[in-house]
Amino acid sequence: MLTMTIIWTGMVVLSILCGLVLGRGPEVAAAAAAGAAAGVELALSIAGMLCLWTGVMEVMRQSGLSEKLSRLLAPILRRLFPQAARDRATMDAISANVSANLLGLGSAATPLGLQAARRLAAKSPGVASDCLCMLVVCNTASIQLIPTTVATVRAAQGCAAPFDILPAVWLASVLSVGVGILACKLFARIWRG
Repeated sequence: MLTMTIIWTGMVVLSILCGLVLGRGPEVAAAAAAGAAAGVELALSIAGMLCLWTGVMEVMRQSGLSEKLSRLLAPILRRLFPQAARDRATMDAISANVSANLLGLGSAATPLGLQAARRLAAKSPGVASDCLCMLVVCNTASIQLIPTTVATVRAAQGCAAPFDILPAVWLASVLSVGVGILACKLFARIWRG
């Protein structure tokens, strides 16, 4: 965290100094103001989309659709998380996390992932278990069927077809999750042996 603070502070200071040395102070100030306004506009558009999809997730939960999705994902998740397969609450948290990631709701998936991680960490205090490592890999790479956040950013920037990236997102996310799972399984065997 401190490193990123130093990097960002350094970039801002360097930009201001370069603008002043080159006699472009007013342009730097105007760009900073325009960037701040664009940042607020983007944050509001993302917040609106996040509210919409969080509402969709709540409707799914209340209608029982999320439970059906959880049952649909259960065979795959049991194979990926064999040590947690008997703990219903942990598997529900993992399933909810995966479901949120499938909908491209990284912000909504994070608290669900943290809840699942806490439950997994409680089973092996002080050590990252294979299941916990797998959760981190799957949560970080995550297959996205609907890249909601990226589409929202594209729409906010004026893109006429914000979802035209779907095939590329599907391919990239499936490949990244597949490679991540294989690496996780491989390293689990190496460290065990």
